Amino acid sequence: MQTKVRMEPMLLAGEWVERDQTIDVFDPGDGRLLARVPSGSTEDMLEAIDRAEEAFLNTENWSTKERMDVLQKAAAFMEDHKETFALTIASEGSKTITEAKSEVTRAIETIRLSAEEARRINGETINFDQRPGSENRVGYYYRFPIGVIGAITPFNDPLNLVAHKVGPAIAAGNAIVVKPASVTPLSALLLAEALLKAGLPKGFLSIITGPGREVGGALINHPSVKMVSFTGGLEAGQKISRQAGLKKVNMELGSNSPVVVFEDADISDAVEACVSGAFSAVGQNCIGVQRIYVERGAYESFLKDFVGKTAELKVGRKMDEQTDVGPLIQEREAERVEEWVEEALLEGATLKIGGSRQGNFYMPTILTDVPDTARIAKEEIFGPVVLVYPFNNASEVVKAANNVDYGLHAGVFTESLEKAYYMIKHLEAGGVMINDSSDYRVDAMPFGGVKGSGIGREGIKSAIEAMTEPKVVCFRLKGNVV
Repeated sequence: MQTKVRMEPMLLAGEWVERDQTIDVFDPGDGRLLARVPSGSTEDMLEAIDRAEEAFLNTENWSTKERMDVLQKAAAFMEDHKETFALTIASEGSKTITEAKSEVTRAIETIRLSAEEARRINGETINFDQRPGSENRVGYYYRFPIGVIGAITPFNDPLNLVAHKVGPAIAAGNAIVVKPASVTPLSALLLAEALLKAGLPKGFLSIITGPGREVGGALINHPSVKMVSFTGGLEAGQKISRQAGLKKVNMELGSNSPVVVFEDADISDAVEACVSGAFSAVGQNCIGVQRIYVERGAYESFLKDFVGKTAELKVGRKMDEQTDVGPLIQEREAERVEEWVEEALLEGATLKIGGSRQGNFYMPTILTDVPDTARIAKEEIFGPVVLVYPFNNASEVVKAANNVDYGLHAGVFTESLEKAYYMIKHLEAGGVMINDSSDYRVDAMPFGGVKGSGIGREGIKSAIEAMTEPKVVCFRLKGNVV
């Protein structure tokens, strides 16, 4: 007997709608068909944008308290349904159930932080009398919402990265239209349900599921969309930037994150952090550890322990709480990782552990002796592979760490303040984590990078600032009132 497949509608301006054309959503772990979602069209996206603009323009006084209440109630709904959210993330994506539960906790915090930051969208008074002849002028500036935000989100954090765009947009009073990754749309739809249950006014949120070349293009190009917020790959980001034209863009485009381990560091601590940072979320993590540089005196001991700890990782079923590493999102991604590793080996790299694939699963892999010219050394692997190199001194390792077209996060392990500050100053990165791997982030902090890692910053306060504009108000006083 054939099992009936679950049909999930998409959200179009506050209304749940279905379409004849659909997209299949699979579990990458076992290939099960989980659900079907609408394959939205250009017309659907255009309607969502028009309705979003209409809702924004017709809502004259959506107070700070009302926005805060919606976000707080949505966070409470998520808290009450944590298990459902976690099972959804783990089913449609690559994360283990343990990792999925962590993402739900973070996403709840993201929505709550958005509510809190809504009360802090402040301006400043301006001393106009600083200029001769302006002694009778007073004023200030305040920040206002810019209108319709377009958001395009990836598969690797299917809930929290949507929350990082939707939460600040609502906190600031904007409408937002989201195009989630086609392979992981269910988590975004669950977040939309939470916001509707919380009383979000119709039109202020749409989740349009569909092919990027169709609905994504319409979202980027539409003149009513005042800002495009994108998280994804560098090549796609460059294309979007060219398409967007004269509008705001905020982009987090990935990385090839380095970690530097000095001899004076706590080596066992560095090993533990790097194993987690390299292989959590099966390496599909923009701030995950990809390159590790170890000072020569500690190199052999670090490498031995690092390989040993990696060998202890359990690869397998995502729903098993003992599993450390699940599958990549699609088999073609596992094949790509396999291809890059094999290329590096042909170019002279040495395989220390891993290097094998079974379907969507790729074993945690450590390479040494990887030439700088290898693709895996230059590009973002986005898989469970890490490269380990020895180094001799700080200036040498800075040059090596910076020798890629990315700069999102870096990690440094040392007991020396002088070395730490030297690395902070010279590493080309949006964040430098001292005595942590590159894979550390709190959702309140500014998050983004330099070079090919993107434009602008996420993190709630930073995103709200990007989604608002300052307006200056000046009063010219004509005389004293008697």
